Amino acid sequence: MENLIRKNVMAMSTLLQQKENTFSKEILKKSISDSIQALQQLQAPTGLAFMENAALMLTKCFQNGNKVIIAGNGGSLCDANHFAEELTGFFRKFRPALPAIALSESAHITCTANDLGFEWIFARGVQAYGKPGDIFVGLTTSGNSENIVKAVEVARELGMQTITFLGKSGGKLKGVADLELIIEGFEYSDRIQEAHMAAIHMIIQLLEIQLFPTIS
Repeated sequence: MENLIRKNVMAMSTLLQQKENTFSKEILKKSISDSIQALQQLQAPTGLAFMENAALMLTKCFQNGNKVIIAGNGGSLCDANHFAEELTGFFRKFRPALPAIALSESAHITCTANDLGFEWIFARGVQAYGKPGDIFVGLTTSGNSENIVKAVEVARELGMQTITFLGKSGGKLKGVADLELIIEGFEYSDRIQEAHMAAIHMIIQLLEIQLFPTIS
């Protein structure tokens, strides 16, 4: 009797595990499909034009002795740091460093948020470092992050060029920056951020070729 019960329990456990594995695979397949769908938006004429124009704008900025200031919230701030380090370091082949600042210093962020308000944390960084001819890059998957909205506003007032990486409908920042990428059709930020980071890598690849043709 005990052996029969043990066999039944093992059989049930195996069946449940098979169902769980099938369920997990379906979740993964859906996530992979969504990720591909997000990346395919970069292949659209608007996506290609954005990356080409962003690479050209950044190339001219660096050729003129100017710099790039980048900001984002949460995972997008990680993307901002990633963007900056690919410029100050290098992407695929060793070449001269390029001036880029990610506004991620914790003391500045907490000081400004505490004394002025969270919406000013990036705008104050733009005021501190930005000058005409520089570029401000803002990443916000909703397009509604008040601190990015304020930073874009201040950057434009200073005579800087602006690039935004947006998602969903584009939010408040739709149509505001000189160049914008909007990854549409996703409720959550993860797929949008994946497409943003892919676009950033491709932009850097293009600008390195344009700036350092003998190295690339």
